[in-house]
Amino acid sequence: MMKIHFIAIGGSAMHNLALALYKKGFTVTGSDDEIVEPSRSRLAACGLLPEAPGWFPAKITAGLDAIVLGMHARGDNPELVRARELGVKILSYPEFLYEQTRDKIRVVIGGSHGKTTITSMIMHVLRESGMAFDYMVGAQLDGFDTMVGLSNDSRIAVFEGDEYLSSPEDRRPKFHLYHPHIGVLSGIAWDHINVFPTFENYVDQFRRFAELIEPGGRLFYFNGDPLLREIAAAQRHITCTEYQAHPAEVRGQQTFLISGDERIPLRIFGEHNLQNISAAQAVCHALGVGDERFYQAIGTFTGAARRLEVLAENSTTAVFRDFAHSPSKLKATTRAVKNQFPGRRLIACMELHTFSSLKKEFLPHYHHTMNDADEAYVYFNPHTVEHKKLEPITSEMVSEGFGTPGLRVTTDAEALFATLETKRWENANLLLMSSGNFNGLDLHGFARKITGE
Repeated sequence: MMKIHFIAIGGSAMHNLALALYKKGFTVTGSDDEIVEPSRSRLAACGLLPEAPGWFPAKITAGLDAIVLGMHARGDNPELVRARELGVKILSYPEFLYEQTRDKIRVVIGGSHGKTTITSMIMHVLRESGMAFDYMVGAQLDGFDTMVGLSNDSRIAVFEGDEYLSSPEDRRPKFHLYHPHIGVLSGIAWDHINVFPTFENYVDQFRRFAELIEPGGRLFYFNGDPLLREIAAAQRHITCTEYQAHPAEVRGQQTFLISGDERIPLRIFGEHNLQNISAAQAVCHALGVGDERFYQAIGTFTGAARRLEVLAENSTTAVFRDFAHSPSKLKATTRAVKNQFPGRRLIACMELHTFSSLKKEFLPHYHHTMNDADEAYVYFNPHTVEHKKLEPITSEMVSEGFGTPGLRVTTDAEALFATLETKRWENANLLLMSSGNFNGLDLHGFARKITGE
Protein backbone atom coordinates (compact mmCIF):
# COMPACT_ATOMS: atom_id res chain seq x y z
CA MET A 1 0.00 0.00 0.00
CA MET A 2 1.02 3.62 -0.49
CA LYS A 3 3.16 5.66 1.92
CA ILE A 4 1.59 9.10 2.43
CA HIS A 5 2.88 12.04 4.47
CA PHE A 6 0.57 14.87 5.56
CA ILE A 7 1.98 18.38 5.92
CA ALA A 8 -0.42 20.04 8.41
CA ILE A 9 -2.06 16.80 9.52
CA GLY A 10 -3.97 18.43 12.39
CA GLY A 11 -6.60 20.21 10.29
CA SER A 12 -10.21 19.09 10.46
CA ALA A 13 -10.29 17.74 6.91
CA MET A 14 -6.65 16.63 6.86
CA HIS A 15 -6.73 14.46 9.97
CA ASN A 16 -9.94 12.80 8.82
CA LEU A 17 -8.34 11.90 5.49
CA ALA A 18 -5.28 10.60 7.35
CA LEU A 19 -7.51 8.37 9.50
CA ALA A 20 -9.40 7.12 6.43
CA LEU A 21 -6.17 6.14 4.68
CA TYR A 22 -4.83 4.47 7.81
CA LYS A 23 -8.01 2.37 8.00
CA LYS A 24 -7.59 1.51 4.33
CA GLY A 25 -4.15 0.09 5.07
CA PHE A 26 -1.90 2.94 3.93
CA THR A 27 1.27 3.88 5.81
CA VAL A 28 0.54 7.38 7.11
CA THR A 29 2.83 9.97 8.72
CA GLY A 30 2.37 13.66 9.33
CA SER A 31 3.53 16.89 10.92
CA ASP A 32 2.00 20.09 12.23
CA ASP A 33 3.05 23.01 14.39
CA GLU A 34 -0.08 22.77 16.53
CA ILE A 35 -2.74 20.08 16.88
CA VAL A 36 -5.82 20.68 19.04
CA GLU A 37 -8.81 18.57 20.02
CA PRO A 38 -10.52 16.56 18.70
CA SER A 39 -7.81 16.00 16.06
CA ARG A 40 -5.17 15.32 18.69
CA SER A 41 -6.98 12.47 20.46
CA ARG A 42 -8.25 10.91 17.26
CA LEU A 43 -4.78 10.82 15.67
CA ALA A 44 -3.25 9.51 18.90
CA ALA A 45 -5.76 6.65 19.08
CA CYS A 46 -4.46 5.36 15.73
CA GLY A 47 -0.78 6.05 16.46
CA LEU A 48 -0.66 8.90 13.95
CA LEU A 49 -0.01 11.82 16.32
CA PRO A 50 3.40 13.37 15.53
CA GLU A 51 5.98 12.86 18.29
CA ALA A 52 6.53 16.61 18.60
CA PRO A 53 5.03 19.78 17.14
CA GLY A 54 6.87 21.43 14.26
CA TRP A 55 8.22 20.66 10.83
CA PHE A 56 10.89 18.01 10.26
CA PRO A 57 12.43 17.79 6.77
CA ALA A 58 14.03 14.46 7.71
CA LYS A 59 10.55 12.91 7.53
CA ILE A 60 10.50 13.60 3.79
CA THR A 61 12.22 10.83 1.87
CA ALA A 62 12.26 9.58 -1.70
CA GLY A 63 10.40 6.49 -0.50
CA LEU A 64 7.16 8.42 -0.04
CA ASP A 65 4.49 7.88 -2.68
CA ALA A 66 2.93 11.31 -2.13
CA ILE A 67 2.66 14.37 0.07
CA VAL A 68 -0.80 15.70 0.95
CA LEU A 69 -0.46 19.44 1.53
CA GLY A 70 -2.87 21.25 3.85
CA MET A 71 -3.99 24.87 3.62
CA HIS A 72 -2.40 25.62 7.00
CA ALA A 73 1.11 25.12 5.60
CA ARG A 74 2.99 28.07 4.14
CA GLY A 75 4.77 28.02 0.81
CA ASP A 76 8.19 28.07 2.51
CA ASN A 77 7.37 25.15 4.83
CA PRO A 78 10.65 23.22 5.42
CA GLU A 79 9.04 19.85 4.68
CA LEU A 80 7.46 21.20 1.50
CA VAL A 81 10.83 22.63 0.40
CA ARG A 82 12.45 19.23 0.97
CA ALA A 83 9.70 17.43 -0.97
CA ARG A 84 10.30 19.71 -3.94
CA GLU A 85 14.05 19.02 -3.78
CA LEU A 86 13.47 15.25 -3.83
CA GLY A 87 10.78 15.39 -6.49
CA VAL A 88 8.17 13.72 -4.29
CA LYS A 89 4.65 13.98 -5.69
CA ILE A 90 2.76 16.80 -3.94
CA LEU A 91 -1.05 16.79 -3.97
CA SER A 92 -3.66 19.03 -2.43
CA TYR A 93 -6.41 17.44 -0.37
CA PRO A 94 -8.99 17.57 -3.23
CA GLU A 95 -6.45 16.35 -5.80
CA PHE A 96 -5.77 13.30 -3.64
CA LEU A 97 -9.50 12.56 -3.26
CA TYR A 98 -9.92 12.77 -7.04
CA GLU A 99 -6.99 10.39 -7.60
CA GLN A 100 -8.54 7.89 -5.18
CA THR A 101 -11.95 8.01 -6.91
CA ARG A 102 -10.94 8.49 -10.54
CA ASP A 103 -12.85 5.37 -11.65
CA LYS A 104 -16.00 5.97 -9.59
CA ILE A 105 -19.25 7.90 -10.08
CA ARG A 106 -18.45 11.19 -8.36
CA VAL A 107 -21.24 13.26 -6.79
CA VAL A 108 -20.24 16.75 -5.66
CA ILE A 109 -22.46 19.13 -3.67
CA GLY A 110 -21.63 22.82 -4.06
CA GLY A 111 -23.21 26.09 -3.00
CA SER A 112 -22.72 28.90 -0.51
CA HIS A 113 -25.09 27.25 1.95
CA GLY A 114 -26.57 23.81 2.59
CA LYS A 115 -23.80 21.75 1.01
CA THR A 116 -22.84 19.97 4.25
CA THR A 117 -26.47 19.11 5.00
CA ILE A 118 -27.28 17.93 1.47
CA THR A 119 -24.14 15.76 1.43
CA SER A 120 -25.07 14.37 4.85
CA MET A 121 -28.61 13.57 3.71
CA ILE A 122 -27.36 11.69 0.65
CA MET A 123 -24.88 9.74 2.75
CA HIS A 124 -27.57 8.85 5.29
CA VAL A 125 -30.00 7.62 2.63
CA LEU A 126 -27.36 5.60 0.75
CA ARG A 127 -26.22 3.94 3.97
CA GLU A 128 -29.81 3.15 5.01
CA SER A 129 -30.33 1.71 1.51
CA GLY A 130 -27.36 -0.61 1.89
CA MET A 131 -25.28 1.05 -0.84
CA ALA A 132 -21.48 1.26 -0.55
CA PHE A 133 -19.87 4.63 -1.25
CA ASP A 134 -16.82 6.76 -0.59
CA TYR A 135 -17.42 10.16 0.97
CA MET A 136 -16.07 13.45 2.26
CA VAL A 137 -18.22 15.81 4.32
CA GLY A 138 -17.47 18.86 6.45
CA ALA A 139 -19.18 17.74 9.67
CA GLN A 140 -19.29 14.75 11.96
CA LEU A 141 -22.34 12.54 11.32
CA ASP A 142 -24.04 9.91 13.44
CA GLY A 143 -23.01 6.46 12.26
CA PHE A 144 -19.79 7.61 10.56
CA ASP A 145 -16.48 7.39 12.44
CA THR A 146 -14.71 9.87 10.22
CA MET A 147 -15.59 12.73 7.87
CA VAL A 148 -13.80 10.92 5.04
CA GLY A 149 -14.30 7.35 3.86
CA LEU A 150 -12.44 5.55 1.05
CA SER A 151 -12.74 1.94 -0.02
CA ASN A 152 -11.73 -0.38 -2.83
CA ASP A 153 -15.14 -1.90 -3.59
CA SER A 154 -17.55 1.05 -3.84
CA ARG A 155 -18.59 2.48 -7.20
CA ILE A 156 -19.87 5.85 -5.88
CA ALA A 157 -18.10 8.79 -4.22
CA VAL A 158 -20.06 11.62 -2.56
CA PHE A 159 -18.11 14.80 -1.80
CA GLU A 160 -19.01 18.12 -0.24
CA GLY A 161 -17.69 20.70 -2.70
CA ASP A 162 -16.02 23.62 -0.94
CA GLU A 163 -15.26 26.70 -3.05
CA TYR A 164 -12.27 27.71 -0.89
CA LEU A 165 -8.69 27.32 -2.16
CA SER A 166 -7.10 23.87 -2.48
CA SER A 167 -3.64 24.48 -1.00
CA PRO A 168 -0.84 27.07 -0.74
CA GLU A 169 0.52 25.57 -3.97
CA ASP A 170 -2.84 25.34 -5.78
CA ARG A 171 -5.08 28.41 -5.74
CA ARG A 172 -8.01 26.72 -7.48
CA PRO A 173 -11.24 26.22 -5.50
CA LYS A 174 -11.46 22.68 -4.13
CA PHE A 175 -14.66 21.82 -5.99
CA HIS A 176 -13.00 22.53 -9.34
CA LEU A 177 -10.76 19.50 -8.90
CA TYR A 178 -13.36 16.75 -8.49
CA HIS A 179 -14.90 16.71 -12.03
CA PRO A 180 -18.22 15.22 -10.90
CA HIS A 181 -20.63 13.13 -12.92
CA ILE A 182 -23.48 14.50 -10.77
CA GLY A 183 -23.31 18.03 -9.38
CA VAL A 184 -25.57 20.09 -7.11
CA LEU A 185 -25.63 23.86 -6.64
CA SER A 186 -27.78 25.02 -3.73
CA GLY A 187 -27.37 28.79 -4.07
CA ILE A 188 -24.85 31.61 -4.31
CA ALA A 189 -24.30 34.20 -1.59
CA TRP A 190 -20.98 36.06 -1.49
CA ASP A 191 -18.44 34.59 0.93
CA HIS A 192 -14.64 34.24 1.28
CA ILE A 193 -14.04 37.86 0.28
CA ASN A 194 -10.37 37.49 1.27
CA VAL A 195 -10.01 35.24 -1.80
CA PHE A 196 -12.83 36.45 -4.06
CA PRO A 197 -12.75 40.25 -3.70
CA THR A 198 -15.78 40.89 -5.93
CA PHE A 199 -19.15 39.20 -6.13
CA GLU A 200 -18.68 38.64 -9.87
CA ASN A 201 -15.42 36.81 -9.24
CA TYR A 202 -17.14 34.65 -6.62
CA VAL A 203 -20.01 33.75 -9.00
CA ASP A 204 -17.49 32.76 -11.66
CA GLN A 205 -16.28 29.92 -9.44
CA PHE A 206 -19.73 28.29 -9.51
CA ARG A 207 -20.02 28.82 -13.26
CA ARG A 208 -16.69 27.04 -13.69
CA PHE A 209 -17.86 24.20 -11.41
CA ALA A 210 -20.79 23.54 -13.75
CA GLU A 211 -18.48 23.62 -16.78
CA LEU A 212 -16.23 21.01 -15.15
CA ILE A 213 -18.98 18.42 -14.72
CA GLU A 214 -18.13 15.41 -16.88
CA PRO A 215 -19.72 15.48 -20.37
CA GLY A 216 -23.08 13.72 -20.29
CA GLY A 217 -23.36 14.35 -16.55
CA ARG A 218 -26.12 16.03 -14.57
CA LEU A 219 -26.52 19.24 -12.58
CA PHE A 220 -29.32 19.76 -10.05
CA TYR A 221 -29.81 23.39 -9.02
CA PHE A 222 -32.17 25.39 -6.81
CA ASN A 223 -34.62 27.21 -9.05
CA GLY A 224 -35.10 30.09 -6.60
CA ASP A 225 -31.66 31.50 -7.37
CA PRO A 226 -31.58 33.54 -10.61
CA LEU A 227 -27.79 33.21 -10.84
CA LEU A 228 -28.08 29.43 -10.86
CA ARG A 229 -30.78 29.56 -13.52
CA GLU A 230 -28.42 31.62 -15.65
CA ILE A 231 -25.52 29.21 -15.10
CA ALA A 232 -27.69 26.19 -15.91
CA ALA A 233 -29.04 27.75 -19.08
CA ALA A 234 -25.50 28.21 -20.43
CA GLN A 235 -24.53 24.54 -20.13
CA ARG A 236 -24.60 22.44 -23.28
CA HIS A 237 -22.57 19.38 -22.27
CA ILE A 238 -24.76 18.20 -19.37
CA THR A 239 -28.41 17.84 -18.35
CA CYS A 240 -29.56 20.54 -15.93
CA THR A 241 -32.59 19.94 -13.70
CA GLU A 242 -34.07 22.43 -11.25
CA TYR A 243 -35.46 21.67 -7.80
CA GLN A 244 -37.44 23.61 -5.20
CA ALA A 245 -38.38 23.20 -1.55
CA HIS A 246 -40.16 19.90 -0.89
CA PRO A 247 -43.88 20.37 -0.05
CA ALA A 248 -44.38 20.18 3.71
CA GLU A 249 -46.57 21.23 6.61
CA VAL A 250 -45.90 21.99 10.28
CA ARG A 251 -48.13 20.45 12.94
CA GLY A 252 -47.46 20.68 16.66
CA GLN A 253 -43.87 21.92 16.24
CA GLN A 254 -43.01 19.06 13.87
CA THR A 255 -42.50 19.23 10.12
CA PHE A 256 -44.07 16.62 7.80
CA LEU A 257 -43.13 16.09 4.16
CA ILE A 258 -46.12 15.89 1.82
CA SER A 259 -45.99 13.15 -0.82
CA GLY A 260 -49.41 12.57 -2.36
CA ASP A 261 -51.65 11.41 0.49
CA GLU A 262 -48.67 10.53 2.68
CA ARG A 263 -47.23 12.66 5.50
CA ILE A 264 -43.65 11.77 6.41
CA PRO A 265 -42.55 13.08 9.84
CA LEU A 266 -39.12 14.72 9.96
CA ARG A 267 -36.63 15.23 12.76
CA ILE A 268 -35.34 18.44 11.15
CA PHE A 269 -37.08 21.63 10.03
CA GLY A 270 -36.74 24.91 8.15
CA GLU A 271 -37.24 26.14 4.58
CA HIS A 272 -33.59 25.54 3.70
CA ASN A 273 -33.82 21.95 4.87
CA LEU A 274 -36.86 21.42 2.66
CA GLN A 275 -34.76 22.67 -0.25
CA ASN A 276 -31.89 20.43 0.86
CA ILE A 277 -34.20 17.40 0.96
CA SER A 278 -35.29 17.99 -2.64
CA ALA A 279 -31.66 18.20 -3.76
CA ALA A 280 -30.77 15.01 -1.89
CA GLN A 281 -33.81 13.21 -3.32
CA ALA A 282 -32.85 14.20 -6.88
CA VAL A 283 -29.32 12.85 -6.42
CA CYS A 284 -30.52 9.65 -4.76
CA HIS A 285 -32.95 9.06 -7.65
CA ALA A 286 -30.05 9.45 -10.08
CA LEU A 287 -28.14 6.82 -8.09
CA GLY A 288 -31.05 4.36 -8.15
CA VAL A 289 -32.86 5.02 -4.84
CA GLY A 290 -36.66 5.08 -5.20
CA ASP A 291 -39.10 7.38 -3.41
CA GLU A 292 -40.30 4.80 -0.87
CA ARG A 293 -36.77 4.00 0.26
CA PHE A 294 -35.81 7.68 0.30
CA TYR A 295 -38.73 8.76 2.48
CA GLN A 296 -38.16 5.90 4.92
CA ALA A 297 -34.54 6.94 5.33
CA ILE A 298 -34.93 10.73 5.40
CA GLY A 299 -37.45 10.46 8.22
CA THR A 300 -34.66 9.20 10.50
CA PHE A 301 -32.12 11.86 9.53
CA THR A 302 -31.20 13.97 12.56
CA GLY A 303 -28.88 16.47 10.89
CA ALA A 304 -25.15 17.12 10.75
CA ALA A 305 -23.14 18.37 13.71
CA ARG A 306 -23.57 22.12 14.30
CA ARG A 307 -26.37 22.40 11.74
CA LEU A 308 -29.41 23.35 13.86
CA GLU A 309 -28.03 20.90 16.39
CA VAL A 310 -30.05 20.58 19.59
CA LEU A 311 -27.67 21.03 22.53
CA ALA A 312 -30.37 20.56 25.19
CA GLU A 313 -34.14 20.88 25.51
CA ASN A 314 -37.15 20.43 27.76
CA SER A 315 -40.88 20.74 27.17
CA THR A 316 -40.79 24.54 26.78
CA THR A 317 -37.21 25.42 25.78
CA ALA A 318 -34.66 24.29 23.20
CA VAL A 319 -31.07 25.42 22.69
CA PHE A 320 -29.77 25.17 19.12
CA ARG A 321 -26.26 25.54 17.79
CA ASP A 322 -25.70 26.29 14.12
CA PHE A 323 -22.67 26.90 11.90
CA ALA A 324 -24.41 29.94 10.36
CA HIS A 325 -21.95 32.77 9.74
CA SER A 326 -22.75 34.26 6.34
CA PRO A 327 -25.71 36.65 5.92
CA SER A 328 -27.90 34.21 3.98
CA LYS A 329 -27.31 31.39 6.49
CA LEU A 330 -27.91 33.70 9.44
CA LYS A 331 -31.24 34.92 8.09
CA ALA A 332 -32.47 31.46 7.06
CA THR A 333 -31.52 29.82 10.36
CA THR A 334 -33.09 32.53 12.52
CA ARG A 335 -36.30 32.42 10.49
CA ALA A 336 -36.42 28.60 10.55
CA VAL A 337 -36.36 28.42 14.35
CA LYS A 338 -38.92 31.21 14.75
CA ASN A 339 -41.30 29.66 12.22
CA GLN A 340 -40.99 26.19 13.75
CA PHE A 341 -41.81 27.51 17.25
CA PRO A 342 -44.06 30.53 16.63
CA GLY A 343 -45.39 30.51 20.19
CA ARG A 344 -41.94 30.78 21.79
CA ARG A 345 -39.69 33.79 22.18
CA LEU A 346 -36.48 33.48 20.21
CA ILE A 347 -33.20 34.81 21.60
CA ALA A 348 -30.53 34.63 18.90
CA CYS A 349 -26.78 35.10 19.41
CA MET A 350 -24.29 35.33 16.58
CA GLU A 351 -20.48 35.37 16.73
CA LEU A 352 -18.58 37.23 14.02
CA HIS A 353 -15.61 34.92 13.47
CA THR A 354 -14.75 34.48 9.78
CA PHE A 355 -12.51 36.79 7.75
CA SER A 356 -15.47 38.07 5.73
CA SER A 357 -17.76 38.68 8.72
CA LEU A 358 -15.09 40.69 10.58
CA LYS A 359 -14.30 42.98 7.67
CA LYS A 360 -15.98 46.35 8.15
CA GLU A 361 -16.85 46.68 4.45
CA PHE A 362 -18.80 43.42 4.64
CA LEU A 363 -20.90 44.22 7.73
CA PRO A 364 -23.72 45.96 5.75
CA HIS A 365 -24.45 42.59 4.09
CA TYR A 366 -25.87 41.49 7.48
CA HIS A 367 -28.58 44.19 7.37
CA HIS A 368 -31.85 42.87 8.88
CA THR A 369 -30.62 39.24 8.93
CA MET A 370 -31.62 38.81 12.61
CA ASN A 371 -34.93 40.66 12.50
CA ASP A 372 -36.93 37.46 13.10
CA ALA A 373 -35.43 37.12 16.58
CA ASP A 374 -37.26 38.63 19.57
CA GLU A 375 -33.89 39.47 21.09
CA ALA A 376 -30.65 39.59 19.11
CA TYR A 377 -27.03 39.65 20.26
CA VAL A 378 -23.79 39.83 18.27
CA TYR A 379 -20.42 38.98 19.81
CA PHE A 380 -16.95 39.47 18.36
CA ASN A 381 -13.47 39.12 19.81
CA PRO A 382 -11.09 42.01 18.98
CA HIS A 383 -8.16 39.57 19.30
CA THR A 384 -9.62 37.52 16.44
CA VAL A 385 -9.78 40.66 14.30
CA GLU A 386 -6.14 41.38 15.16
CA HIS A 387 -5.08 37.78 14.49
CA LYS A 388 -6.62 37.92 11.02
CA LYS A 389 -4.72 41.19 10.42
CA LEU A 390 -7.92 43.12 9.73
CA GLU A 391 -8.73 46.74 10.39
CA PRO A 392 -10.39 47.08 13.83
CA ILE A 393 -14.17 47.25 13.96
CA THR A 394 -16.36 48.80 16.66
CA SER A 395 -19.65 47.83 18.27
CA GLU A 396 -21.22 50.84 16.56
CA MET A 397 -20.10 49.57 13.14
CA VAL A 398 -21.61 46.15 13.85
CA SER A 399 -24.88 47.62 15.13
CA GLU A 400 -25.22 49.86 12.09
CA GLY A 401 -24.36 47.02 9.72
CA PHE A 402 -26.99 44.66 11.17
CA GLY A 403 -29.64 47.36 11.51
CA THR A 404 -31.80 45.15 13.77
CA PRO A 405 -33.81 47.19 16.29
CA GLY A 406 -32.63 46.57 19.85
CA LEU A 407 -29.54 44.59 18.74
CA ARG A 408 -26.93 44.31 21.49
CA VAL A 409 -23.26 44.04 20.54
CA THR A 410 -20.55 42.84 22.91
CA THR A 411 -16.87 41.87 22.90
CA ASP A 412 -17.14 39.92 26.17
CA ALA A 413 -18.38 36.35 25.72
CA GLU A 414 -18.55 35.60 29.44
CA ALA A 415 -20.62 38.73 30.10
CA LEU A 416 -22.96 37.77 27.24
CA PHE A 417 -23.63 34.31 28.67
CA ALA A 418 -23.99 35.72 32.18
CA THR A 419 -26.75 37.95 30.81
CA LEU A 420 -28.39 35.02 29.04
CA GLU A 421 -28.36 32.98 32.24
CA THR A 422 -30.54 35.59 33.97
CA LYS A 423 -33.32 35.31 31.35
CA ARG A 424 -36.64 33.57 31.94
CA TRP A 425 -36.38 30.57 29.66
CA GLU A 426 -39.85 29.15 30.00
CA ASN A 427 -41.47 29.15 26.56
CA ALA A 428 -38.32 30.52 24.89
CA ASN A 429 -35.60 29.15 22.59
CA LEU A 430 -31.91 30.06 22.34
CA LEU A 431 -30.09 29.99 18.99
CA LEU A 432 -26.27 30.14 19.01
CA MET A 433 -24.73 30.78 15.59
CA SER A 434 -21.02 30.74 14.85
CA SER A 435 -18.22 29.07 12.90
CA GLY A 436 -16.19 29.53 16.10
CA ASN A 437 -16.97 28.64 19.71
CA PHE A 438 -17.76 31.89 21.58
CA ASN A 439 -14.23 32.10 23.00
CA GLY A 440 -14.18 28.47 24.09
CA LEU A 441 -17.19 28.56 26.39
CA ASP A 442 -18.87 25.25 27.29
CA LEU A 443 -22.00 25.58 25.16
CA HIS A 444 -23.32 22.11 26.01
CA GLY A 445 -22.95 22.81 29.70
CA PHE A 446 -24.67 26.18 29.40
CA ALA A 447 -27.52 24.64 27.43
CA ARG A 448 -28.06 21.98 30.08
CA LYS A 449 -28.00 24.64 32.81
CA ILE A 450 -30.79 26.79 31.37
CA THR A 451 -32.97 23.82 30.37
CA GLY A 452 -32.42 21.91 33.59
CA GLU A 453 -31.27 18.77 31.76
